[in-house]
Amino acid sequence: MYDLTGFQRDLLYIIAGLDDPHGLALKSELEKYYDTEVHHGRLYPNLDTLVEKGLVEKGHADKRTNVYALTDRGRREIDARREWESQYLPAELAA
Repeated sequence: MYDLTGFQRDLLYIIAGLDDPHGLALKSELEKYYDTEVHHGRLYPNLDTLVEKGLVEKGHADKRTNVYALTDRGRREIDARREWESQYLPAELAA
C-alpha cells in the first residue's frame, strides 16, 4: 500500500466500508470527508489504478453502473497498513 496516494488509500477504506459501492456513492463519501467536490476526472482514473493493482474488483450493477469491491489482496493490504500504523500509535489510539 506504500505506493498508493492518500486519495487511493481513502478509496480503499470507503470501498471496504460500503456494500457494493458504485462510483457516485464513492464520490459522495469522499466529498463529505474532504468537504470539497471530487471530480470524475480524479475519481475514475484512481479507481482504475486500484483495479489494475489487483486491490479492487470492478463489476457491473447494470449497463451504466459499475460497482466496486475489495479483493482478498486489498483486504490484506488494509490489514497490513493498520498493523503498521498501530505500532506508531499509543495503545489508546491504536484500538
